Amino acid sequence: MNTTLETFAVTSTELPSRVRLEYVEHGDPSGIPMVLLHGLSDSWHSYERVLPHLPASIHAFALSQRGHGDSERPESGYSPRDFAADVAALLDDRGVERAVIVGHSMGGAVAQRFAIDMPERTLGIVLVDTFATFSDNPTIEEFQGALSALSDPIDPSFVREFQASTLTKPVPLAFFDKIVGESLKVPARVWQAVIAGLLDHESFLELGQINAPTLIIWGDQDAYVPRRDAEALQAAIAGSQLLIYPDTGHDVQWEEPGRFAADLAAFVERLAR
Repeated sequence: MNTTLETFAVTSTELPSRVRLEYVEHGDPSGIPMVLLHGLSDSWHSYERVLPHLPASIHAFALSQRGHGDSERPESGYSPRDFAADVAALLDDRGVERAVIVGHSMGGAVAQRFAIDMPERTLGIVLVDTFATFSDNPTIEEFQGALSALSDPIDPSFVREFQASTLTKPVPLAFFDKIVGESLKVPARVWQAVIAGLLDHESFLELGQINAPTLIIWGDQDAYVPRRDAEALQAAIAGSQLLIYPDTGHDVQWEEPGRFAADLAAFVERLAR
């Protein structure tokens, strides 16, 4: 298995909210803009294995959202609406009017919120292993209970076990170690604030307002997002397409970066046509 990771130039910018975010850019600046949003405790590195597979015609921004990676960690502002406002501010900062918003897990909740609140800025959305609702999910309830007891410094074994639980197929060890290291940067209060923000945020009844082209990707061995959520998203968002990755866990972009990039490229090509 290839363990070589491409080197990317990391940029940071301070948004009008005075929150500093880090991100990397990839592709032709004249290409179709795409924002890549990670899940809870991850960072832009969540897409590190995907970026090299994307065509230059996609101008990708892989973002470390507030509280994550080496972005700033404010005391508050960890709801999907706060994260979506950060995305809009980053696009303003880069002079981008509209973009495709790709969100994994927590990032998918942000992508939904962005498409609902800012349809005029949404070229399309891709929801990757994304919850339709956080209610009636025993796994999430158990996870929230574990996070409520979390304190700094966070035990590396907790993070390693959590990240391993999201996988079905092996990933390069160097990449997995980097993901664990990124998660260890996130203080306990941010883990707790993010999960609280997600549980308090219920956008399912608003999904019918999304009129942007939508692609839903789900790994059929996902231990966190059940199949019923993927199918509920497809039913709620008119015209959406559901792709199911066989024998793949919660992090399809880690396990199948080449296929994932190809599916993103095909989705963007359909938008361009």
